[in-house]
Amino acid sequence: MNLDAAKVGISGASLGPLTSPVKRRWGAPLNQPMAQWQGRRVWLIGASSGIGLACAKALHAAGANVVISARDLGVVSEWAEQCKQQGRAVALLPLDVTDALQVRYAMRQVVAMGPLDMVLYCAGHYRAHRATAFDLNDMLRHQEVNYNGLLRVLDVALPVLLQQGFGHVSLVSSVAGWRGLPNGLAYGPTKAAVTHLAETLYMDLQDKGIGVSLINPGFVATPLTAQNNFQMPALMSPEDAAKAMLQGWAEGLFDIHFPKRFTLWLKLLRLLPYRMYFALVRRFTGL
Repeated sequence: MNLDAAKVGISGASLGPLTSPVKRRWGAPLNQPMAQWQGRRVWLIGASSGIGLACAKALHAAGANVVISARDLGVVSEWAEQCKQQGRAVALLPLDVTDALQVRYAMRQVVAMGPLDMVLYCAGHYRAHRATAFDLNDMLRHQEVNYNGLLRVLDVALPVLLQQGFGHVSLVSSVAGWRGLPNGLAYGPTKAAVTHLAETLYMDLQDKGIGVSLINPGFVATPLTAQNNFQMPALMSPEDAAKAMLQGWAEGLFDIHFPKRFTLWLKLLRLLPYRMYFALVRRFTGL
């Protein structure tokens, strides 16, 4: 279902585009740098905890008008109430990204608030999964939240951004999508799909005034990673992850990955032939 942006209507004054359709010289940032957030409107999907919630708080602190959608708004509601008491309210929209009608309704509510400067998709589902205990329902659940949910959001958001002629789409993927890893049978392929999608979105939208960025976190201490029963190298806090994301947007990056001391090594591993890659992964993980 395509949302007719003209029928929805975009009200409110815009502070001007975060991105603009300019011809980029070689070596220039792939996106227009986004460092000033005062008054900008961000729709953040998936902020009930972890990276999403930390990023919502960081954007709000930087002056952005944050609209938060999540299936469970319990913890977020407590923080939103504190923000309201301090005089800067946060808009909350309950949303299950597996429900297309809910996504469409949420989009109508968001655009009714005014121009939209960024759509940030953080919604995610993760459970360790191996082929020796294949669970089709869990495999499909990963796909429904991590990838199909994103497609439902893009289906309604892209027409609005294209009508505006400005905005930014930022997608949270994972280094788990770079190459196959043990325990990632369900999660990794969905994140590989998100990465591929973001790359193609960038090429399609870069001359339309719409920026695209891809977030590839390493291990971040969240309720999702808490279920891992192995030592996670270079584990970082959600707050540090949010700082890295804002820094990446400020630098106009497309590929925002962190922490570098971990992700740069994984980028090198992507270049290895399969015989070497499989042997190294087995040696370091023991799986």
